[in-house]
Amino acid sequence: MYQPSQFRLDDRAECRRAIASAPFATLVTRDSSGALSADHLPLLLTPAADAQSPDILRGHIARANPLVSCLESFVREGRGETFEALAIFHGPQAYVTPSWYPAKREHGKVVPTWNYQIVHVHGRLRLIDAPHWLVETVTALTERFEGKRERPWRVSDAPDDYIAAMCRAIVGVEIVVERLEGKRKASQHKPLEERQAIYRGLRDEYGYSERDAAWLSGMPPDD
Repeated sequence: MYQPSQFRLDDRAECRRAIASAPFATLVTRDSSGALSADHLPLLLTPAADAQSPDILRGHIARANPLVSCLESFVREGRGETFEALAIFHGPQAYVTPSWYPAKREHGKVVPTWNYQIVHVHGRLRLIDAPHWLVETVTALTERFEGKRERPWRVSDAPDDYIAAMCRAIVGVEIVVERLEGKRKASQHKPLEERQAIYRGLRDEYGYSERDAAWLSGMPPDD
């Protein structure tokens, strides 16, 4: 990923926060022919216990997904039990019109841009087909996305045999993180007046929340 210094997210904790706020990932792998393949799924990040240990991503895919048979064939052929993977987490993004810039009125030397936040996670993927692990992961995913509801749905609300059947239709995915690459292109290198104008445009014209408008304009939320 191209990372100009002014847009680079080097801080591990900040990359983790970006993943937690936008956990729906694009998972890129290679199939048996070496061709790239992409899948889309939520992944939960478990931070490392210490600076020397790796972070872990976990989720699940359908057992019928061709990725499962492809990776299982690698294992049978003795080509390894872990596989190179790239998980891409897309944060807030927006088109930025030059009509918002004060410079447009002053001299007109302005062009459009696109602001966004993204994190690339490089690591080694393995499939997990253990019922207990799958139930734990499904429960963790459910608690993550149901937690803010007034009356959250819980895995225990469904019959045990039904959950067991559903888990037989999926396979777990675990990625040991080797490298994080984060990028926040948010006009943070631009003059304050221009960033304020982008913030107002995103919030008032496009309807972005104050939080997302702030992230995408390089402004603190209460500006």
